[in-house]
Amino acid sequence: MILRRDRAMTAVLIMLDVAFYAGRSGTVSAADIAERSGLVRRGIEPLLQALSRSKLLESIRGPRGGYKLGRPRRDISLVDIIEAVVGDDTQSDAETTPGPLLTKIIEPCWAKFDRKLSEQMRQTTLEDLVRQAEKAGLKRPLSEPITFSI
Repeated sequence: MILRRDRAMTAVLIMLDVAFYAGRSGTVSAADIAERSGLVRRGIEPLLQALSRSKLLESIRGPRGGYKLGRPRRDISLVDIIEAVVGDDTQSDAETTPGPLLTKIIEPCWAKFDRKLSEQMRQTTLEDLVRQAEKAGLKRPLSEPITFSI
């Protein structure tokens, strides 16, 4: 597989976790995201901050705080998530001069692959991934029952 497990994939995992477990009105904590995904909380904090700065996530403070989606999941594509956490990697290393095979063959080929992959990811939303999770049989925790007291 060409794609690696890196910042982009981890950011998509975080966003899917929030979309799946927080529901429409709830929040999830960074600790819960880290536990469910098998990641270190300290390691995902920079991604949570970047996603919050880009308004894809909303950070809620307080005892019932955590993270929730910044906009509806049907309006968040995979490209939106990836662009929020991955810097521009088109900068070349100043110490090396790329050869003609890289500049004339590999880079144009890679750009074509990137365009195709980006288009596919632009068409895939968090809503699509949540539906896939539901079809795969993943269960959300039961919401707390509403209690009334007089």
